[in-house]
This record gives sequence, structure tokens and C-alpha cells, in this order.
Amino acid sequence: MSDRRTPEFAGWRLGEAAGDAAELPVLADVDVVVVGGGAAGVAAATVAAEGGLSVVLIEKYGFCGGAAVAGMSGTICGLYLSTADRGGPEQVVRGFTERFRAALADRAGVTGPQRYGRTWTVAHDPLVWREVADDLLESAGVRVLLHTAVTGVLVEQGEHRGVVVESGAGRAVVRAARTIDASGDAAVVARAGHGTVFGDDGVIQNPTMFFRLGNVDLAAFDAAWGEDTICAPWVTEAIERVRADGADLPRSKIWVFRTTRAGELLVNATRLVGRDGRMLNVIDPEDFTEAEVLGRRQVREYARFLRSEVPGCAAAFVVDTGVEAGIRQTRSILAAATLTNDDVVSCRKRPDGVVRSPWPIELHAGDRPKLHWLLEDFYEVPYLALVPRVGENVIVAGRCLGAEHEALASARVTAQCFEYGHAAAAATLLSIRKGTPYRAVDGAEVRAAMRAAGSEL
Repeated sequence: MSDRRTPEFAGWRLGEAAGDAAELPVLADVDVVVVGGGAAGVAAATVAAEGGLSVVLIEKYGFCGGAAVAGMSGTICGLYLSTADRGGPEQVVRGFTERFRAALADRAGVTGPQRYGRTWTVAHDPLVWREVADDLLESAGVRVLLHTAVTGVLVEQGEHRGVVVESGAGRAVVRAARTIDASGDAAVVARAGHGTVFGDDGVIQNPTMFFRLGNVDLAAFDAAWGEDTICAPWVTEAIERVRADGADLPRSKIWVFRTTRAGELLVNATRLVGRDGRMLNVIDPEDFTEAEVLGRRQVREYARFLRSEVPGCAAAFVVDTGVEAGIRQTRSILAAATLTNDDVVSCRKRPDGVVRSPWPIELHAGDRPKLHWLLEDFYEVPYLALVPRVGENVIVAGRCLGAEHEALASARVTAQCFEYGHAAAAATLLSIRKGTPYRAVDGAEVRAAMRAAGSEL
């Protein structure tokens, strides 16, 4: 770390536990700091660096991947149209998303399209995901700091100037002209005191615990389960019967995906609530801890159910769970523009739309997830949904965009998160080159830049 001190930081706003930044060494002084290495963060950092900006990416784990890898969500949802006639998959989202998917495919790290109700998704190998991210970031020239957490933000007269980070080596400052908050939790925006909300009057979607099931006789499983990754009525009936006998199987409708590995399935079955039945707010470490512990126990219950009730699974075993519980929703920013529920259900298109989404409203609450399909169509997310109403030089990328509750239940998935990162980087390049704040960047220009880079808009 540098020995350079920065007395000009004295008096700047800091997040909790940041301390006095004037006494901290400057670890980096760059154009852009990206906070979070999930799908949005990897896309944002890669595109910004390829555009000629100096970029530091901060990631708390020892790998990139976010919910897709640490949470083992395991699928790239949001690529394909939904259809009522059960025709073949039609991909309508490309750009950085397709670039990443293709890189996975080159390494045999992603499946072909799998039916998911009225649409399709693909499943990826979490190790290959990490390796693709490593290579993209390194090739672009991004300085990646793994095992590093953001503990504070630097704001002077409303303008973001960087972050305070902490690792095993100590605490330091990363100075940056622009900040991209790809934390998923709006961690930078919240630490700066800008406005955020939790779901629908504080009610957010349930977290889950994904797991991989090995030693499955896939021929027998496929014959019984069928093509659709969403379980058939006979599975739901079996869950409810076993639950009546005392098993902890709170979700009646479960989803099982084929992976890239022989004899293996990826299972999305759990529903995590507190022991007292309350919603778990995983921003709170006590609630997050409860989700982790209860999630691992619930995984064992669903694995027992699959072994006893589903053909092909009699000799199966749990390979692993996610590194953390799968998080669908925490904070959303109060944005300069909000993606509304009506925008989604009406499939609204717009000249400032920077991300396209055909994914259904997939709301996880109660024993059966609720699905509202967008048949043969899609909507577009406005650029300003990524820009906080308050604060300069900061933009978000990922599931913490400004969106109403049901809208977020559609907009939060992986394909779209890649493209939010792409959009945030494109906006950052325009903002820095023109010397304008994010709110003054024309969404139509961001859209044009993304189209030139391969996004279907």
C-alpha cells in the first residue's frame, strides 16, 4: 500500500466504521471503482476498462460471481422470450450477456436451453464462471482486489470521490472519479445516506439455498420428471404428502435443472424464513446467519424427499450448497426514474431503454412462487433507473436498481444484471468524456453505445 496521506479527505462523509480517511494510505487513484464482482460488476469493470478507463474492482470473496456463483443460482435467466405455443427458444438479449455465455460455452461451462415453464434458461458451471470472469477482467486490464470489503464511502459536497476498503492487509482509500455500485445491496448508495427502500413496504422476496445433487440416474429422472425444469403436479402432491408427515418442505413447487456435469442436478427448492415465521432481512447479519443455518438443514430435507420420491435419485447425494444463501432482493435505490410494475406487465418500450427483459415476474413468497408471463414480448429498463436521485458520480448496476416490488421480481435476473453492468459502464464512459453528471447523460446515447457493442435494443 502507498504511504501517501490525503489531508484533503478530512471532513468528507464516511460510511460507518470508516474512521478518518485522512489517516489512511491511498491504495489506488483511478477513473472508476466498481464495488462487487457479480454479473453486473464484471460487466461494468470489463467494459469500462476496455473503453480506456483505469478501473479497480472490489470483491469481498476470493472469486467473482456474486449470486450466480456464491449464491449458486446457477442459471442465466432472462435470455429468451416466453411463448404460449411451446415453440423453440428465441434469444432476445445479447450484448455482454451473450459474450459471457459464449465464453462459458467455449469451455463447456454452460448447458443448452432448458425449458422453464413457458420460457427457457441455461445452467452454468460455477467454477468455469469464475474462470471466465478472471480472464475477461485480466485481459481488459482491470485491477481486481479480492478478499476486500468496502467499509466507507468518500463524498464531498454530494460528489462521490471513492471508497474506504479493508482487507487482511489493513484499511486504505481507493480514490475514483466515478463509482459503480454493483454490490447488489446498494451498499455504497446506502452508506452515503442516499435513499433506498426494501421491497413492498419492507416486505422482500424470500432467500433460498440452492444445492447440487450428484449420482443421479439422469435417464430415469428425465423419464419421470419430464422436459420442464419446474416440477409437475405429481411432485407437488408428493411434497405436500411428505410435509403432512412432518418434513420441513415449505415450498410445494420446486425447480430442478440439468447441469454440465454427468449425473448431476441443480436444485432450487428451499424457502427460507425465520424460525418464528418472519421474513428474513439478510442485510442484518443475524438474519443472514439464520438463513444460512436453516438453509443447510432444509437442503437435507429436500434431498431426502428427492431420494425417496423421485425416480433416478435413490442413490443421489448432496454435492454442495451455495457459499451463501441465494439472495433475491434487499435494498433498491430511490432512482431518478423508476421501473414500475405497469412498465413490466405492459411490456413498455422506450427511447432511453438500456436493458431488455423478457423474464416473467417471478415473485417468491408463500409455498408456491408466483409467475406472471410476458408472452412473446419484453420490456425495456430506463437508463435513469440506475441513477440515484441524490448524489453525484455514482451509478448502480444489478438487482438494486430503482424498481417497484413486482417489477424487480422480473428485472433482477442474471442476463439483465450483465446488461445493467454494460449500461453503467457505457454511461460512465460518456460521463467522464463529456464531463457531465450521470443524471445529465442521455439514455438514448447509452442505448446507442450498447447497440454498437452488440446489445439487442
